[in-house]
Amino acid sequence: MTTATTADMNMTDTAAAPAPLSVAVSPCPNDTFIFAAWVLGLSPGPGPEPRADACFHWADVQQLNQSAAAGRFDVVKLSAAAALALEDRYEILPCGGAYGTGAGPKLVARPDGPEAPRTVAVPGLDTTAFAVLRAALGPGFTALPMRFDHIAPAVARGGADAGLLIHETALVPERYGLTLRLDLGAWWAGHGGGTPLPLGVIAARRDLPEARRRGVAEAIRASLTLARERREAVWPLVRALARELDDATLEAHIAAYVDDLSLDMGATGRAALDALRALVRANGPAGPAAPGPAAGQPSGSACHPRQTHG
Repeated sequence: MTTATTADMNMTDTAAAPAPLSVAVSPCPNDTFIFAAWVLGLSPGPGPEPRADACFHWADVQQLNQSAAAGRFDVVKLSAAAALALEDRYEILPCGGAYGTGAGPKLVARPDGPEAPRTVAVPGLDTTAFAVLRAALGPGFTALPMRFDHIAPAVARGGADAGLLIHETALVPERYGLTLRLDLGAWWAGHGGGTPLPLGVIAARRDLPEARRRGVAEAIRASLTLARERREAVWPLVRALARELDDATLEAHIAAYVDDLSLDMGATGRAALDALRALVRANGPAGPAAPGPAAGQPSGSACHPRQTHG
């Protein structure tokens, strides 16, 4: 009869424990609000072992799109347009997404800028914002890809005729001396078949076990539910990662993009993704783009064990 030693049992437990999930989101207020409770250890993760729960990473959404295309992360925030192109490798989860009802990215310009912009600074060629802008404006402009937080300053100093703003900066173009030319949320309301505008989604690698993907979805729902119930517990992290720092702007952004569809997109969210898929197919490959700086930004990370957050 063979007796297992404590060391043998510890080795077995270690071998059986799942590796931490690599979870990557943007520092956008809606992402931070949704994930903060999970990140901070205030809500349960997807498995029974919090110590092997997840390593979190933050990066610009275009960098996340490109990283997912390379298969880097287990769970990742993606532009909805990018997620649709990666459906063979990533499953779009039913929760954690951002859908705009009458709200969306904003095309802005200097007050004296040309009516028909020839160059537009955009937050990435794989973003939903760019896909919808191409449908709205047609092919008559050259895209200048750059990091999302560089766009408003670039337009203000004359580096582009116009700029496509995403995240919370889209709510305050006047702070940069810019004026609104086109609200893509309003444009989509007239062209999206009555669906909300699907801007971003959370996706999980299809080679993860199905039970683990379902566990991730439950962890996201638990995190968002706690954030809604205990806003004050997650707000410091939301502010720490935001581009615009005043609470009124952050609150307005979260109100626009975090709602019941973020808990479960349901049939409404699926119809919105179908409408976006049809729009992307109708417009074909992206048009001309001028060389620009890399879209990504230095990313932060925080890995559980849950006492480690920095």
